[in-house]
Amino acid sequence: MPDASEIIPVLITFPLEDEIVNALRKVSDRLEILVYPVRDPRDVPDDVWNRVMVLYTQNVVPEPAQAPRLRWVHAHSAGVEHLLSQSLLQSGGVLLTSSSGIHATIMMEYVLMMMLAFGHRLLTMIEYKDSTTWPAENRYRTFLPQPLRGSTVGIVGYGSIGREIAHVAHTLGMEVLAVKRDVRHPADPDSYNLPGAGDPEGIYFHRLYPPEALISMVKECDYVVLTVPLTESTRAMVNTQVFEAMKSSAYLINISRGGVVDETALLHALQTGQIAGAAMDVFESEPLPEDSPLWKLPNLIISPHIAGNMPDYNEKAAALFIDNLKRYIARKDLLNLVDHAQGY
Repeated sequence: MPDASEIIPVLITFPLEDEIVNALRKVSDRLEILVYPVRDPRDVPDDVWNRVMVLYTQNVVPEPAQAPRLRWVHAHSAGVEHLLSQSLLQSGGVLLTSSSGIHATIMMEYVLMMMLAFGHRLLTMIEYKDSTTWPAENRYRTFLPQPLRGSTVGIVGYGSIGREIAHVAHTLGMEVLAVKRDVRHPADPDSYNLPGAGDPEGIYFHRLYPPEALISMVKECDYVVLTVPLTESTRAMVNTQVFEAMKSSAYLINISRGGVVDETALLHALQTGQIAGAAMDVFESEPLPEDSPLWKLPNLIISPHIAGNMPDYNEKAAALFIDNLKRYIARKDLLNLVDHAQGY
């Protein structure tokens, strides 16, 4: 943390709007806001790197020797696995915070959209529209919905996004199950939450499971939603065993990272009817290769990693960063502080 009267040079390498930069400058006279919207750390002058104490970035990280005074890096994104691989952040001497929490409501809406699309047979409607015919048999049976009320959703990862999904699902009358690494602490006071969103008191789930009990949970679910970060412990956690345990009428929705799902097992599960369908916003390789067989599956909805996209993303990210800047100046604990050992 900085000394009480020390000037704090803050480098921003992400292209933020002038209004946001001006708002950052108004936080304190002790902040020196430096803006270099670049994609390569070599494009920042050496004398700037030598002075910087705080870095706001998407993926521009210097080598340790370049920035000897750097003490804190804030990520413009929620996922930080791409930053933790940088040598500067592997030493543990530099704080890392994320923008986790700003996407909670928009990503909840994406999940809700997919649950409604599957539950109300939207893919079947589109199929018949393309054929310009109605079902030959009783259309009421063909389009018989699976109401959300009374259905069970399993949320794998009870962070800010998972808690907002639980909040809305509970309100809609769904049974809410969730997987969380630390089941003793369902709420996280050190994470950022949008006002009025989420589950700050940990009251919107019916049962909480440790990661080791994932298979037990998915057996009960009509929808399984993935919101976990990508770490060594979550890589390919949704695998053949998980798909075999799921109901044949269940759906998978992945808004976390592609590496969380074994895509070979997913392909088999969708082709053989082990599960009814899936919605994937993320993949192991992005963009998804043109020759991937996943494109051809009629029971898979694909989107190009846009579930967290929103018109005011930069404003929401800046609001979190401003909150943390005030905490940093006041020598208080930062929100969304990444645990290097856990990877999030």
